[in-house]
Amino acid sequence: MNVYKIAVIPGDGIGPEVMNESLKVLNKISELDGGFKFEFTHFPWGCKYYLETSEMMPTDGIDILSSYDAILLGAVGYPGVPDHISLRDLLLKIRHNFDEYINLRPVKLLKGAHCPLKNTETEDIDMTFIRENSEGEYYGTGAWLYKDTPEEVVVQDNVFSRKGCERVIRYAYELAEKEKKTLTSISKGNALNYSMVFWDQIFKEIGKEYPNVKTCNLLVDAAAMFMVKDPKRFQVVVTSNLFGDILTDLGAAIAGGMGLAAGANLNPEKKFPSMFEPIHGSAPDIAGKGIANPLAAIWSASQMLDFFGYEKWGKVLIEAIGDMLINHKDKLTPDQGGKASTSECADTLISLL
Repeated sequence: MNVYKIAVIPGDGIGPEVMNESLKVLNKISELDGGFKFEFTHFPWGCKYYLETSEMMPTDGIDILSSYDAILLGAVGYPGVPDHISLRDLLLKIRHNFDEYINLRPVKLLKGAHCPLKNTETEDIDMTFIRENSEGEYYGTGAWLYKDTPEEVVVQDNVFSRKGCERVIRYAYELAEKEKKTLTSISKGNALNYSMVFWDQIFKEIGKEYPNVKTCNLLVDAAAMFMVKDPKRFQVVVTSNLFGDILTDLGAAIAGGMGLAAGANLNPEKKFPSMFEPIHGSAPDIAGKGIANPLAAIWSASQMLDFFGYEKWGKVLIEAIGDMLINHKDKLTPDQGGKASTSECADTLISLL
């Protein structure tokens, strides 16, 4: 039997609530399969931990996490802790130290999910966003000069390396070729005359190695428009850290809402642990009410199953979520039009498994 050691960071707000249901689902799947199981270790890191210790995670936190096969994260952020601290000192710290350079976010409209776009069919929204996850606009270097004076100036560096661009773009080409899908690169080369021109150049260079992949290049503003007006034109998408962050939230909005938005932070070589998380945030306004939607956390758990090689179970989980959206609407949480609690929603999904 394969035993996977999973570090669990429930985090803040609704994070612990959706995490609890995600773990229940994973335990049920391992029980049904019988060929693997999970050993979960919980870590109380996050904003509450910060308010008690002045740090989002202990100084040896990365060393502690390095011995695990994967990380499950619930959510990060809470009132009283500045967002740039909660994000950079936990989530981004893990992404950067473990070289999780692929951010994989599905934007897929399941039957039964609400789509705000008129005359849109489920097959029209089926995208895989591959977001560069280790550098770009979120690299975190810059300067703050002449602070608190009339001459105050801030400089935020965007770091694009050939290695960083090549590996994420190559990953996207490989996926598009494997799945026989089109590949769209999204940049802003007309305005960002160094970083995005460099990105476009590398996308073109690597494309010569994949002559069978049909490609398209779009500026980010045009891409945002087409995601609303003509979403079916997107299949596999590759883009930078910032653009990917923004556009996948737009993707979530047109594919059923943030309660169905999952994300994987991958180190494809498995030299370091990868991390899986819903992307809906900590939602402090509904924390503790028992109405948070657990399906995004469960979807991200399916991504972990895929990464470990259990694609069959990953597919079964997505099919069960789709079944709920069609046939068990009353067992959905309020954000999806149902009346169920967080645990009732997950228990129904477990019964479908």
